[in-house]
Amino acid sequence: MTKTFKAALASWLVTVAPAYTQDAPRLVLQLTVDALRGDLPTRYVGNLGEGGLKYLLENGLHYVDAHHCHANTETVVGHATLATGATPAVHGMVGNIWFDRTLDRVVYNVEDQTAPLLGEGAGVNDEIEIDPTQAAAGTDGRSPRALLVTTFSDELSASTAGAAKVFGVSIKDRGAITMAGQSGKAFWFSKSANRFVTSSYYYDAYPDWVLAWNDATPSASFEGASWELMHPKETYLFAERDDQPWETDVAGFGNTFPHRYSSSQNAFDPLENPYFTTFLTLSPAGDDLTAQFAKRLIEAEALGQDAVTDYLAISFSSVDYVNHVFGPSSLEAEDTIYRLDQTLSNLFSFIDERIGLEHVLIVLSADHGTTDAPGYLDSVGIQTGLVVPDSWDPTEQIARLKERFGITGQLLAGYNHPYLNIAPEVLAQSDIDLPALEAAIAEELLSFPDVAFAIPSTAIEANLLPDTEIMRLIRNNYHPARSGNIYVVFKPGWFIADFDGLSVTSTHGSPWRGDTHVPILFAGRDIAQQQIARRVCTTAIASTLSALVGTARPNGASGEVLQEVLE
Repeated sequence: MTKTFKAALASWLVTVAPAYTQDAPRLVLQLTVDALRGDLPTRYVGNLGEGGLKYLLENGLHYVDAHHCHANTETVVGHATLATGATPAVHGMVGNIWFDRTLDRVVYNVEDQTAPLLGEGAGVNDEIEIDPTQAAAGTDGRSPRALLVTTFSDELSASTAGAAKVFGVSIKDRGAITMAGQSGKAFWFSKSANRFVTSSYYYDAYPDWVLAWNDATPSASFEGASWELMHPKETYLFAERDDQPWETDVAGFGNTFPHRYSSSQNAFDPLENPYFTTFLTLSPAGDDLTAQFAKRLIEAEALGQDAVTDYLAISFSSVDYVNHVFGPSSLEAEDTIYRLDQTLSNLFSFIDERIGLEHVLIVLSADHGTTDAPGYLDSVGIQTGLVVPDSWDPTEQIARLKERFGITGQLLAGYNHPYLNIAPEVLAQSDIDLPALEAAIAEELLSFPDVAFAIPSTAIEANLLPDTEIMRLIRNNYHPARSGNIYVVFKPGWFIADFDGLSVTSTHGSPWRGDTHVPILFAGRDIAQQQIARRVCTTAIASTLSALVGTARPNGASGEVLQEVLE
């Protein structure tokens, strides 16, 4: 071997520490902040404390031009990408919901009738659930079986013969389940039961510490309380925007401070206020409960206490819920960032006391960004608007298509973001020219002024798309068994604001930059502070973790290894 090659090999062997060595981190802490657009960690930096987000910014590697390199920027899609290092075309999570042609119905991404929830009354309450994708599930059972490839946490478990402890925690089931992978354990918050729950996929019975934590009812501290501003109002960027007409009032939670969690000073009574736990998730209280549960898990499961690298994924959901209801450029959203910062500071201090931050590798990113409220953008002179499907009357177009292709029954099975689906009975007709039909439907969709692109799946399969960035993102989102027939992209800044009857203030899910742009922050393990402006994809995170800890890369991973982290 040449001297140059020997030197490079020696450097690599020193840099990449196997999960059992003395130099390996005792804990990999992967933090996902739902809907934390890439500019938001630094937007309010002047009001941040010293131990949370600013700790990561001042002591870690910050990739400021990181993006999800797939088109459908929804929660499960982003979490699965962060966990696997693969695109949706490979990991299979093409959307929060998709139309399953074998079942002839819409399915929710982590639903699994073979893995019922442990305990009674913990399923989705359809009457008050504000997340329409969860309400679409055909069962309350949950598992990661729909995830088609391994995660970093799976490879960590395999590389340590199962000795690594692997956990995922979130308010949202899909946020915890995807990150824990197939081999870990996942817990999430049930609004119906007011406790953290899991399914039979993971346990036959709850661990004693989980039962004790739930029995203590930590949410009781919010009974009769209100969400108040953390700092003096005049110090906020959006101090004068507390009452914006485009904000949504969910079940009386209000659109100005203070926001009351319940109408009673007494114990929580679901009959008096069935939305109590929903209000917790629509505020920083959801992140606080998530962090409290994660701290108890660290203690009870003794994470980071031996030579084997353990893994804990925490997905914080409050920023996403607050953005949907109030918009990312609102007083509520700003306060949520400050309170998340405080929550992270307390979490890091807790971990430092029990494990030592010098033994912990931290990576923080987001499952997607977010689109600003059209009302807010209009107020600063930026053109945008809402897509109003009820104003569309496709009767003429559908009639024309049915006559052209000789279709007598139903043509379409419905729109499940971002895909328009052709009816299964049409697809079953042997004489249907599917490429021609999809192309004709796409052409008709482009006649609606809100639509920027309508991409037939048969064109993706035939590799007929132009080599542009948007088309690459759409191609990365395509899975033949789960994607619909036409991928629909609305104009930049335009979106459907209806969640099964609930009008939302802002949303995400597009391939435009506001939705793809997320932060990537690595800290710990002697990582030096650096800001990097090179454009990178979020698929790089899992590959980088594998290289740093010394595991095999997830089996579908396509992301690059971020060399700055290893250096």
